[in-house]
Amino acid sequence: MKISEIMKQKMSFSFEVFPPKMDQPMDNLLDTLEHLYVFNPDFISCTYGAGGTNAGRNVEVCRAIKKSGRTIPVTHFTCIGNTKKDIKKSLQTYLDMGIDHILALRGDFPKGWEGTRGDFDYANELVAFIKKNFPEFCIAVAGNPEKHFQADSFEEDIAHLRVKQDAGADYIMTQLCHDVDQYKWWAEKIRKSGILLPIDVGVMPVLSKDPIVRMTVSNGSAIPRELAEIIARYGDNPEDFKKAGKEYTVKQIYRFINAGINGLHIYSLNRWKDITDILDESGIRNLNESLE
Repeated sequence: MKISEIMKQKMSFSFEVFPPKMDQPMDNLLDTLEHLYVFNPDFISCTYGAGGTNAGRNVEVCRAIKKSGRTIPVTHFTCIGNTKKDIKKSLQTYLDMGIDHILALRGDFPKGWEGTRGDFDYANELVAFIKKNFPEFCIAVAGNPEKHFQADSFEEDIAHLRVKQDAGADYIMTQLCHDVDQYKWWAEKIRKSGILLPIDVGVMPVLSKDPIVRMTVSNGSAIPRELAEIIARYGDNPEDFKKAGKEYTVKQIYRFINAGINGLHIYSLNRWKDITDILDESGIRNLNESLE
């Protein structure tokens, strides 16, 4: 069953992982995947670095997830540096492995780049190309509840999302967003614009001060007061910060579920022990089983 079809039946539940660097073994990530499978995720997505770095390891990870038979692998794929010929070759490789789910992205420009340096400049072009040449794929596209930082307005950003829908996208995967009220405002606004795709919400666990600040701000996202107070109170004490951050993440999971999301996507950060603590505390294991 395709993910977009799962979301029509229930709230999907999933994880994101990232591949190890080229000079590092796969063992730790494979162990992480085994621990994530315990939660019966509907799918696990795998990203790679800017400019296509680690793309080869991405293929290895997706192959391992597929081979496990435990869940659906979803590959990330960007326009960065990719010609139509390259894209056709890569996508056929995925299909030959039985991988038919993809998150189609423009991608972040590597340092010093001013464009994609590929045949497509925007994600909607990639979506349309995939839909025409590889209709087997279920295609996810990115959505930004707080607006993409390069867009001049919400109206512009939402217009781009509408174009991606009309090009053939099947569902939306959101950028991280700590502000649940902002998410609800955005979800209502895109519905009014005619965007009817299911929304899979990405939740970034709060585990370490510097990484959470860096990842949030670099994406143009806001740090709500509740999270700011955790940073102020416990920022100099990593152990206390992690404890408070886990509690905050559990609350975020509850808030997003109550907002009526179609899917909950946890950025695992490849840290299965911390993710297990959060999900056990939230009861998400039992929730997902009850929705099977």
